[in-house]
Amino acid sequence: MATTKKPSTAVKRAATNITAEPAVSEIKNAETKSPIVAKEVDLHQYVTVRNGFHGTLVYRSKKTGESYTWDEYGSEQEMELIELKDAKNTNKKMFINNWFMFDESWIIDYLGLRQYYKNAISIDDFDNIFTKSPEELKSIISEMSDGQKHSTAYRARTLINNGTIDSRKVISALEEALNTELIEK
Repeated sequence: MATTKKPSTAVKRAATNITAEPAVSEIKNAETKSPIVAKEVDLHQYVTVRNGFHGTLVYRSKKTGESYTWDEYGSEQEMELIELKDAKNTNKKMFINNWFMFDESWIIDYLGLRQYYKNAISIDDFDNIFTKSPEELKSIISEMSDGQKHSTAYRARTLINNGTIDSRKVISALEEALNTELIEK
């Protein structure tokens, strides 16, 4: 009767280590070869759209006929992502003028509208621009969309009337940057 020798414990461990753990170079190759897959987005999910227009903003869908109304600056409506894609194709001025504002930047990127929002001031930070120096104000306003410039002029008039903005230098810088009169002279 033939006897078979059992492998030693050290040989077993070495064989286990070789097969159980791939080399570091194999892991790196596997990572670089795997394709990058974009996150799947549900077009029927609702996202929050905020009013970036100082006043009442109304959007009527050309596809569904549904009407959305925002009563004041910063108010919110829930819209389906597919509706925003349609709005991009049929009513682009809502995006160009920053009248549709979003708290989540992925929406802007998903819709391919980053160029219209790259210099947009968020609704929550909007009043902070009025605390800047006259030079900073001019620089910030020069980068704004026309829609945000109109919103800035509207808000500046309100803040001037209630006494929040009372510096002649700031008012002068705002008038120059916005190319409009904010106070009677």
